[in-house]
Amino acid sequence: MIVDMPDTTTVAVNKRLVQLREDAGVITQGRVLTLVVCPREHADRELAIDAANEASREHPCRVVVLVHGNRNATERLDAQIRVGRDGGAGEVLVLRLEGELADHESSVVIPFLLPDTPVVAWWPFDAPEVPAADPVGKLAIRRITDATPSSDPIATIKTRKASYTPGDSDLAWSRITYWRALLTAALDEAPHAPVESVTISGLRGEPSLDMIAGWLAVRLGCPVNRKVGELFVELHRAGASIRLSRPQTGRTAILHRDGKPDRMLPLARRETKECLAEDLRRLDADEIYAEALEGLERVSYE
Repeated sequence: MIVDMPDTTTVAVNKRLVQLREDAGVITQGRVLTLVVCPREHADRELAIDAANEASREHPCRVVVLVHGNRNATERLDAQIRVGRDGGAGEVLVLRLEGELADHESSVVIPFLLPDTPVVAWWPFDAPEVPAADPVGKLAIRRITDATPSSDPIATIKTRKASYTPGDSDLAWSRITYWRALLTAALDEAPHAPVESVTISGLRGEPSLDMIAGWLAVRLGCPVNRKVGELFVELHRAGASIRLSRPQTGRTAILHRDGKPDRMLPLARRETKECLAEDLRRLDADEIYAEALEGLERVSYE
């Protein structure tokens, strides 16, 4: 069910929410957090809402979507309430802020935060320079950005280090969880000779590969080279290298180890909804992500 409330107030929206839940016979509902989505005025906000809805099925939550309207218009709040099938495992509030109201996002969102539950802020497209200093970011214990859809993904992911505050994360990091797991498992197998250097190749505009590079630079303490080309990660050892490769749009990777048979492994590109759900599983600081950002300074580029 979708209910539109043009030119409304936060009080009226909250009253309508209560009424909708009573009409549906739902008096209490367990929700573990409030997810505030900030697509701003981006045209693809429905993609972000769909991802948030899917993530809410694993983490029941209230989703509050803040959309910027015309800043030159008269101050006004337009709201849309989505419940039931349209609201994932909770409810979705889409709040369109017109005029000067767009400069007061935190004041608008506070009345809709669930009591005694954590707040997570997610910028699916353009994020503030310092998420923790943003008015909405100050309300959240976890702040999620995504460098991938930006106009310059590599430059964007590199700026995350300067702005990093414990509780920050980026979906470019979550997209490589399976890559990290497979590479770690491969390194645990004999022979256990030290890795002398690493080569990482892929699309120039794929910041997840830069995150792999930064992570390996810190963890292995060896030279890491990032280049543009086919998609693979190669760990160079004395006489026994490891190479994990996959077609750019493929779903199956090949793990090659010198002197051993090749292995085919499932390794599809992760969708935004999967990465978001993973980030919502942990609300504490991600120290490994912070280390990977530090490691970007040690990566050389061709």
